[in-house]
Amino acid sequence: MRMNHSTPIVDLSTIAAAFPDLTSEERQLLLDIRRRKAELLVEISQLKDEITEISTEIDAMDTEEGAKQKNLAMGKKKFNMDPKKGIEFLILHNLVKETPEEVAQFLYKEEGLNKTAIGDYLGEKNDFNEAVLKAFVELHDFTDLILVQALRQFLWSFRLPGEAQKIDRMMETFAQRYCQLNPELFTNPDTCYVLSFAIIMLNTSLHNPSVKDKPSPEQFITMNRGINDGENLPRELLMSLYESIKTEPFKIPEDDGNDLMHTFFNPDKEGWLWKQGGRYKSWKRRWFILNDNCLYYFEFTTDKEPRGIIPLENIKIREVADRSKQHCFELFCSGNEVIKACKTDSEGKVVEGKHTVYRMSASTEEEKDDWIKCIHALFQAKY
Repeated sequence: MRMNHSTPIVDLSTIAAAFPDLTSEERQLLLDIRRRKAELLVEISQLKDEITEISTEIDAMDTEEGAKQKNLAMGKKKFNMDPKKGIEFLILHNLVKETPEEVAQFLYKEEGLNKTAIGDYLGEKNDFNEAVLKAFVELHDFTDLILVQALRQFLWSFRLPGEAQKIDRMMETFAQRYCQLNPELFTNPDTCYVLSFAIIMLNTSLHNPSVKDKPSPEQFITMNRGINDGENLPRELLMSLYESIKTEPFKIPEDDGNDLMHTFFNPDKEGWLWKQGGRYKSWKRRWFILNDNCLYYFEFTTDKEPRGIIPLENIKIREVADRSKQHCFELFCSGNEVIKACKTDSEGKVVEGKHTVYRMSASTEEEKDDWIKCIHALFQAKY
């Protein structure tokens, strides 16, 4: 964290008292020198802070823990785009053990995972995924919860997939777990399974604007007659379920993973680059994605939103030499104008960039050449 470096206030009266023999012009010159010195001291302190931050980042990348965190971030990004490949990557790099229980724990607790991707993975029909689904459901405690409360908790942990067969497997597993923890409520899990589906359908009917004929409480009760092993469920139970859904619809969880993943699903190029700052010429490592005639950069591969966006309209690219970094290239405007880019500041506000040049450094000569080639190809395709 940067410190707020304050400087003593110096004015002409102070200078005059200390140096009575100086002329007014000399006093003004001395005042300007002292003020500039104070400004330089603040800038030096800020540069020292930047250097400390960068050194810490570099040290972290060189450690085993740094490599682990990098692989974890990459694994989560892969999972959000292709759940099966993401889990395979995490297992390959020893970040998750190849057991249903370990994978379920990861899906249940890890932050930054796309809820739709979780639902798709849990709904897959093969022995391992079904075992993961069972372990995932067992991480939920539905003890003493009414059925609607249990469904709210369950459906908040992922997004239901669109395929009926996947939904069927998931709701069947949910019903078995709910009846295991609340054995006195229903004669068998099938009753819970059928009623759970009825509640989800009721939620859609009551709260989907395209459904004009809303079911009444009596229609809901009639629809569920005889589902309890040929017997009717208590009217009071069905009425309470109806009122609960009518009052409060199921909430659909927002995705914790990269909301822009569809935009970036098939980028022209992506990878790590070092980016030079504007006012302070420090270097920061950023994840870059080239897509849709824009260059996006992120602090981490799993970030929801980019830290900055550089539109490539009327932009040119060139190789450059830099004293502090190898394998550099620059984006620039032909007329030396400010590039129309934007970024988020330390408070999360979107601000306009003030760069006339964006300088990047790749890890190898080949990587640099590939970035230049891909950006050139984008220019040629456009024009």
